[in-house]
Amino acid sequence: MTRIRVDDPDVCGVAAAVAVIDGKWKTLLLWLLEAGPHRPGELRRKVPQISEKVLTQALREMESDGLVHREVYDVVPPKTVYSLTESGLELSLALAPLSDWGHRRLDRLAAERAAS
Repeated sequence: MTRIRVDDPDVCGVAAAVAVIDGKWKTLLLWLLEAGPHRPGELRRKVPQISEKVLTQALREMESDGLVHREVYDVVPPKTVYSLTESGLELSLALAPLSDWGHRRLDRLAAERAAS
């Protein structure tokens, strides 16, 4: 999806929100970071299907969009921690009703399959 231009007054708000969570992993990363700060290795262990390259790219995009804060500690070996920003937490909370709807839909589909 093409990134939505911030200065375009004719952009649908939902499209602008979806543009920052577009991709396979960003909503899952938001959900994981909602529980608290994580190091990249912790995120990789919790999402073993994601490659290191894709994880780094997603986190950088989320940082650029103001959703996550990246803190690098000056220690040896280097330590990096990602956490949600206020904006990231706000988005995560806004997505909660959508998540609830998705779970209800999955339950409904499973019930329909079981009935047939």
